[in-house]
Amino acid sequence: MKLEMIIRRFAGAFVLVSLLLAKYHSSYWLWFTAFVGFNLLQSSFTGFCPLTIILGKLGFGEASGAVGGKSGSAGCER
Repeated sequence: MKLEMIIRRFAGAFVLVSLLLAKYHSSYWLWFTAFVGFNLLQSSFTGFCPLTIILGKLGFGEASGAVGGKSGSAGCER
């Protein structure tokens, strides 16, 4: 599975879960939604994605041909 696909699935799942938690638990969960959105926005400008580093350390970057040809590279999608 491509690293970019995993990152998109994580982001989408986190947004949906935090929206459900905001509706049924506390509106403070919307801050988590904003955090995910901010990370997506900043990674589009800087190429830095913390989830890429985490997934690389877990071994996902090596098996899927990580971005830039190195595991644990700092770019989200290039």
